Amino acid sequence: MKDFRLYAITGESFHPGRAMIDVMEEAILGGCDIIQLRDKKSSKREVLAKARALRELTRRYGVTFIVNDHIDVALAVDADGIHIGQDDLPLAEARKLVGNKWIGVSTHAIEEARQAERDGADYIGVGPVFPTKSKEDVVAPVTTSYVRQVAAEIRIPFVAIGGIKLHNVDQVLEAGATRICAISEIVGSADVKGTCQSFLAKMDAYAAKRASGSSR
Repeated sequence: MKDFRLYAITGESFHPGRAMIDVMEEAILGGCDIIQLRDKKSSKREVLAKARALRELTRRYGVTFIVNDHIDVALAVDADGIHIGQDDLPLAEARKLVGNKWIGVSTHAIEEARQAERDGADYIGVGPVFPTKSKEDVVAPVTTSYVRQVAAEIRIPFVAIGGIKLHNVDQVLEAGATRICAISEIVGSADVKGTCQSFLAKMDAYAAKRASGSSR
C-alpha cells in the first residue's frame, strides 16, 4: 500500500466559480498525495464523468485516487480504491467487489476502528476531530482524545479528518496523527497549493520532533 500524508477530498460547494479539476490539480501540485471524489448530490452519470476526469488527473501525477461510496463508479474508472462509512456496504462485501483495491473506512469510536482493522481495512478515517460543515450527516466531534487512542492502538494507517484547519492542525499532530485530511481548508482556499504546502510544513516539523524524541 502506497503511503500518504496529505489527503484532499472534493467539495465543490466551497469553491463556487472554480472548476473542480483545476482545484484538485492545485492540491496535487501543493503536495496532496491522495485525492477522494465525494459527491452525494449529483446523478450517477455526473459522478462518473467527474471520476473519469479525476482518474486521468491523478494518473498523470502518480497520485492515489479514491471514490467515496460509489463502488460501481470506482470500478468503472479503475480507481485505486473506495471509501465507505459505517452505514454503507459492510467491508467484507465491499472487498468481494473491489478485490485488492484500497478500502478506507470512516470511524468515530475506538471499537469501530478495531473492527475495521480486524475486517481488513487498508486505512481508516478518524473523525470528525472538530466540528465541521463539510458533511450533512452531522457526527459529534470525536476530539483529539480519539486520535490519541487510535495512534496508541491501531496498527493500520489512519487519517485524521473533520474541521482540521491550519490554525488547529498542531493539536491533531500532537495527538499522534501523521496523516491529515482537509476539505474546506484546502479546496475553499484562495491559494490551494500554498495551503497544502503549509499543512505539509507543519507535518514535517512534527515528524522532525518525533524523530528527535521531543514531541512529548
